[in-house]
Amino acid sequence: MKQGKKVQVWLPLLFAVVMIGGMVIGYKLRDNTQVASNVFRFDTKRSPLQEVLDLVMLKYVDKVSVDTLGNAAIQDMLTKLDPHSNFIPAQHLGALTEDLQGNFQGIGIEFQLFRDTVNVVNVVPGGPSEKAGLQVGDKFLKVGDTTVTGGISSDRIKELLRGPGGSKVTTTLLRNGQPITVTITRGTIPLPSLDAAYLLEPETGYMRISKFSETTYEEFMAGLEKLLGEGMKSLILDLRGNGGGILGEAVDMADEFLDGDKLIVYTEGNNMKRQEYRSRRNGLFEKGNLVLLMDEQSASASEVLAGALQDWDRATIIGRRSFGKGLVQEQYQLSDGSALRLTVARYYTPSGRSIQKPYDKGIEDYQDDLHKRFENGEMNNADSIHAANGKAYKTSKGRTVYGGGGIVPDVFVGADTTLLSSSVTALYRNNTIGNFTYLYYVRNRASVDEFKSPVSYNDAIRFSENDWQSLKKMAEQDSVKVGDFTSADLSFLSERMKALIARYRWRSEGYFQVLNAGDEVVRKAMEEVHGSGGMEEGKKGEGKMEEGKK
Repeated sequence: MKQGKKVQVWLPLLFAVVMIGGMVIGYKLRDNTQVASNVFRFDTKRSPLQEVLDLVMLKYVDKVSVDTLGNAAIQDMLTKLDPHSNFIPAQHLGALTEDLQGNFQGIGIEFQLFRDTVNVVNVVPGGPSEKAGLQVGDKFLKVGDTTVTGGISSDRIKELLRGPGGSKVTTTLLRNGQPITVTITRGTIPLPSLDAAYLLEPETGYMRISKFSETTYEEFMAGLEKLLGEGMKSLILDLRGNGGGILGEAVDMADEFLDGDKLIVYTEGNNMKRQEYRSRRNGLFEKGNLVLLMDEQSASASEVLAGALQDWDRATIIGRRSFGKGLVQEQYQLSDGSALRLTVARYYTPSGRSIQKPYDKGIEDYQDDLHKRFENGEMNNADSIHAANGKAYKTSKGRTVYGGGGIVPDVFVGADTTLLSSSVTALYRNNTIGNFTYLYYVRNRASVDEFKSPVSYNDAIRFSENDWQSLKKMAEQDSVKVGDFTSADLSFLSERMKALIARYRWRSEGYFQVLNAGDEVVRKAMEEVHGSGGMEEGKKGEGKMEEGKK
């Protein structure tokens, strides 16, 4: 009896101790969980925005989509922040993710709709379609049981052809006027970011990077090793039109060019502490002559790479002032499958320059910036570059560089301002050029394929008067009225058309080999390489720079 009373006395106290201990442990576990998994907890109190959406859904006179209203409200809110914070609806997220991943699941072709028929214009080397025997010039009649002639959309074709790796799709094709049936096993299709890697001349390599995806550094290293194996001593790295992507890929590339423990870039924001990215290993190309090409569409990670190489006097930057995107976004998955890319920090070059151009005058003014550069003469005259009025910084060798938006090149090359007729613009707008060059290659494949290289092809091929008349006739079928071509028109069109035809034969590398033959920026880069014999020697004695003092 006494034993039972003792238990009754101590039992409540025991429960209290256990409960308090559990609360303490739970509180500590909660803190650890938040730090480790980056879980965000929001106040359960409804915001006015949610209240308004609820009232609209309950009381509004007509039926409305809450997703449409909510997405519009989010987008409007984000425009009040900065130009690059962005809400991505669930249905658009897949395509954006594929581009950054550098691959997708499909059959491995490029196609073009011509006269309501799906034409194969490129077959990915080693991909499922090449293994199944597809060729440039094949025309799709059916995919599975679905007829794909007569006005089908590009999106619908992609939907039919794509699918999980390992799955099969049966297609009916038209080849040389005869229908054939081909079954293709889908697989992982790369989306390369390395467009070209070849020797412009003995000992001078050229590489073009179109974006920074998860596979860019790997592709870059393969191209670099190939060129070094062919005897490359100088490299021209082309980042024109490269809108950026994954920061880490650009940092890894910079590490191949910089020796020692050098700051490459750092990021910092109101809610994000300074984070530094530094060179940390022996690179494959730390001493050779290096020239980097940029233009007004080179942005973000491209500017990070260019800024680091310029601040350390490792490369000569040639071209025009870059875009000026120096804001860092992080992507957060939302509960409905959509995502938020939110700006959390800014990029700064090793000397402390902010890459980001101003956006305090609103989103429209920001988006109109490139047009303003044309209007104020910056595209043609280095003295008109607005960023040169920004704060001055010093490179490792004491050269003056400027903040204020984008990377200002060391050697300026203006945009091509050759006056072309309105006919040329119309030919591009209606894709008449693309259709003409595709049909030209299909008709003349045997003669084009005889050439061993894009260079020999480019030197030999000439378009006849009959070819120009065929182009005009095709334009008329596209409801494009074409008058007489000027000499400038003929020169421009001939160069572009030869490059497009070379792409069917030698893919993107052939395209750039032909196009680069007449490229003024590449020519200027070659002059820099030939005239920079003392550059490498001078860079061995690099000075010191105060890293990132804002």
